[in-house]
Amino acid sequence: MQEPRRVRVILNPAAGRGQGARRIDAIGMALTEAPKARIAEWKLWETRGPGHARELASQALAEGATVLAAAGGDGTLNEVLNGAWAGPAEFAVLPIGTGNDFARALSFGTDFDAALNALVNGEPRPVDVGFVNDRAFLNIAGCGFDAMVADRINRGYRSLRGTAAYVAAVVECLCRYRAAEFRILCGDEELVFRAMLCSVANTCSYGGGMRIAPDAQIDDGLFDVAVVRETSRFEFLRAFPSVFRGKHTEHPKYLHRHARWVRVESDPPMPVLVDGEVVGTTPATFTIRPRAIRVLT
Repeated sequence: MQEPRRVRVILNPAAGRGQGARRIDAIGMALTEAPKARIAEWKLWETRGPGHARELASQALAEGATVLAAAGGDGTLNEVLNGAWAGPAEFAVLPIGTGNDFARALSFGTDFDAALNALVNGEPRPVDVGFVNDRAFLNIAGCGFDAMVADRINRGYRSLRGTAAYVAAVVECLCRYRAAEFRILCGDEELVFRAMLCSVANTCSYGGGMRIAPDAQIDDGLFDVAVVRETSRFEFLRAFPSVFRGKHTEHPKYLHRHARWVRVESDPPMPVLVDGEVVGTTPATFTIRPRAIRVLT
């Protein structure tokens, strides 16, 4: 019999354009009404800005929490992960962000009520953790065009959100983007060519359901490396809708590899995206730690 959980919910009140703040009562009710045999005690902490979720995760470990629940989007989850991945606590995901791509890889998907049930009653599942230059990630790290698009989205659109914002950012960025010369090392294999982007994936999607690596598994100990080689703007836009169905893999400019270790270099240096946030530029080295954490699902 598993010991009752000592839960810390780390909630981003601004997630999902204010959905986070509106979910506080529902989270509190679910945890308060949970049987003591499942939830021994709980606290809910709200983040105050970038980096705060990471601090709160470290504090939760110091208090002896056994479950850390990230209530927000993939960015909130990434901060919680980086504050606590090496500790003994299990993780939970309450998807209230815009993309929620890691949640899409779990049994409940983007269903908030089902995710709450998993926090109380779910069983832990081992999950791989990726690292780029010592920064942990769960979803996808991208180099090139996808990172530029994410940076544009993070700066915001006045009237667009979710998939519509992503599509708008793709069109805007494509007008000024130039393919780069990439050198990609996947284990013992070296790939050199001009490319639009290189994604190093632990899960199958980013950008709110863009299935860039549709066969990626979160517990196989391998990255799925997805590369889109240089193509015309017209051809890129024509093929772009197929990525939401995972059908772009049939395109001749798409290349896929599996690897435990990846290094990406480019000329010129390209931005590097980690779970929706640009964290630097190439060169970048990616490693994976198989089943490094456990997530309730």
